[in-house]
Amino acid sequence: MIPIAFLAALCGATAVGGFAYVLVPPAPRIALRVRPYTVAARAAFGKPTDLRDIEADRLGGTATVVAEPVRALIRRMASVLERRSDEVIAEKLYQAGRNGETPTEFRLQQVTRGSVLALAMAASALIVAHTLVAIVSAAVCGFVAGSARVRGRLERAILDRSQRMELELYTVNQLLALHVRSGAGPMQAVQRVVERGRGAVIDELETVLTWVRSGQQEAAAFRRAADLTPCKSAARTYQMFALAAERGSDLGGALLVVGDDLRDARRENLRKHAVKQRAAMLAPTIGVLAPIMLLFVAAPLPSIILGSR
Repeated sequence: MIPIAFLAALCGATAVGGFAYVLVPPAPRIALRVRPYTVAARAAFGKPTDLRDIEADRLGGTATVVAEPVRALIRRMASVLERRSDEVIAEKLYQAGRNGETPTEFRLQQVTRGSVLALAMAASALIVAHTLVAIVSAAVCGFVAGSARVRGRLERAILDRSQRMELELYTVNQLLALHVRSGAGPMQAVQRVVERGRGAVIDELETVLTWVRSGQQEAAAFRRAADLTPCKSAARTYQMFALAAERGSDLGGALLVVGDDLRDARRENLRKHAVKQRAAMLAPTIGVLAPIMLLFVAAPLPSIILGSR
């Protein structure tokens, strides 16, 4: 009964604290208003000038003292759950099409989902088992499963986006080849297609245009896109654009060749899928009808062999 009383007290304290926070919100800190005007002074003294956390940091002094250990604990838990570096996570988020999400937000999402599932499983174990070992084990399992679910969802998003790009790339390459053969340059063709198109491949081409406008060389931007994209055929297309930007090769013919290869690969995949579906359709016939036919065949065998009726 002690865990139930502890949970009841914790829920009551949380409710009272939230009610007090709503009735009497903390006063905004003056540092948040002054900090944007101190960028030059901070840069002169070698201090970081990243002000992205200004809007998020609106806690008072007492609340900050309480919140900082919680934030440190969350960061430590996130580093234990996700061993990959921020660069690798940022690359995975780009491949999944989640460009607006940062690695820190992804790690926080892992901790949040894991904590929610851990609390749910711990509550279930408390109702069913009433033992501390079962409650702790259920909480640990729920935390690991919740965090792994977030990571698995990211991997599935990357796979789905790669397949969607495979379907879109044939049409995009045909349009690019049409613009190139009509006299447009590589970047001009990309800009025309981006202005009129929508989709995962178009989003990556728009990102390439953004990199070029920010001062990056065209060939380097396309090679960077080829390294980051989850689709191998799209990487092949970007490499051809990089070669065309450097050496002026026949880009229109190469795009048509890639489009034909994609169409042939798609046709072959559909043929393999059809063969698998045909084999799956034979499973009910073999599994249900074959035993019945064998019974009908084997039923007269005793009378034939033994001569009895």
